[in-house]
This record gives sequence, structure tokens and C-alpha cells, in this order.
Amino acid sequence: MLSRFLLLATLPAALAALLTACSSPPPAPIEGRSPPPTERINYHRVSKGETLFSLAWRYEKDLHKLARANGIRQPYTIYVGQRLNLDTSRVRAVSPRTTATKTRTLPSKTPTTKATVKRTTKTPTTLPASLPSKWRWQWPVPGRVSRHYSASGLFKGVDLQVVPGQPVKAAAPGLVVYAGNGLRGYGELIIVKHSDIYLSAYAHSRKILVKEGQVVKAGQKISEAGGDPANSRRLYFEIRKDGKPVNPVQYLPKK
Repeated sequence: MLSRFLLLATLPAALAALLTACSSPPPAPIEGRSPPPTERINYHRVSKGETLFSLAWRYEKDLHKLARANGIRQPYTIYVGQRLNLDTSRVRAVSPRTTATKTRTLPSKTPTTKATVKRTTKTPTTLPASLPSKWRWQWPVPGRVSRHYSASGLFKGVDLQVVPGQPVKAAAPGLVVYAGNGLRGYGELIIVKHSDIYLSAYAHSRKILVKEGQVVKAGQKISEAGGDPANSRRLYFEIRKDGKPVNPVQYLPKK
């Protein structure tokens, strides 16, 4: 009799627990949940007007390492539509014709045309023997620094105060490896290669006065400042070492 009474007393609680369990779905097992995406895009598809040098600059890569990672030899010719590996920790050996062949066989919804395999660059990157092996950096313009270097910034250089039309001079002797406006955010841009280690860049020019492949001397006028529509009174200047931006003020003489 007592056991029957206890069974009747506990029956409502048991039924309530059973209904609660049926109404709440069980939690998904951990192994069945999709992990958040963590894979980085590590390649680039070449567009018209891009050069291996401009892409190395854009992704802050060393030109020679980027070339080796893709099996590209001097004069570092690339093609529209070509898929470039941005992982410079790898070295890939290919024959000189492999790059062009792969580009010509890229799958496309439209028939292959000359534009698909158009060569985008033949920029010389080998320094001429006439350049000095040692030099001293100099300021491209005499204006004060209006925005300082920041390693965490999107653009890792400095802004120098200028007057529109003011001459911009090469900070050191070198070879012009880029002159144009194909890099977003830099406007009319000049990049000078001073050695296999150092490069300098001069952005937002109003007028470019040099061409790719031209040798320039330290202090030579290479452009006119004042080309930034948002701020015509600044010159953006950058120095890179082994493909990475560094603080230009640490290299330039004290004013």
C-alpha cells in the first residue's frame, strides 16, 4: 500500500520532466558544428596594368621571393589572368614557357583572346652598374612631417608638407621601377629601387617626370607635388627594406 502511494506521488513529477525533455531539442554535438572560417586568401589573379613589382608592393612582399614562389624569372613578365601564389615561403621551379602556357589554358566563359594572355610588364629590375653601391638618404622635399609613420596603419609611410607644384626629388640614386596610378590609394606613384634591399616611394604626385626603367640621381627632380584631391599640400613618402615598410625618419638626416 505504501509503495503504491509513493508511486502515485512521484508520477506527476516524472511526467513533467518527460514533457520538458521532449520540448527542448538536444544540443548539437561539438564535433558536428562547423568551425569559423580561418583560411586566408593566399593568391592573386593578375589584372590589366598590374606588374609583379606593383603586386609585391601591394602585398608587402619581397619582389625576388614573390618571383621565386611563382617560378618567374627576369624580366619578371606576368600575364593578365595569371594566378600568382602569395606564399613567399615556397620556391617553385618552372620552365620559362610554363607561365605563359598555363595562362593560355585558363578556363573562361568567353573565347580566349589576346587580352586574356596579354603581357602586363617588362619592367627592368636589375640595377645598372653605374649606380653607386653606397649613398646617403636625403629628404625628397624640405617640408615638415605632418603625419608620422605607424606600423599598424594601412599606409605605412609619412606625409610631408608641400606646396602644390613643388619639386619632388629622389631620396637616393636608383632605378625607376614603377611610375603610374595602378595602385589604389597612392594616386600618381613613383617607386625607385636603390638596391636589392631598399626601395622608396613618392605618392600623390601632380605630375610624374620620369619613366619606368629610367636611372635617377640623388636629388634629381622626379615629379611635382600636389596631386591628392583631398589634400594637395602633402606628399606621401615611404621606404621599404626587403619588401617591408620601415620608418623613413630613421633613415633620413635630421633636420
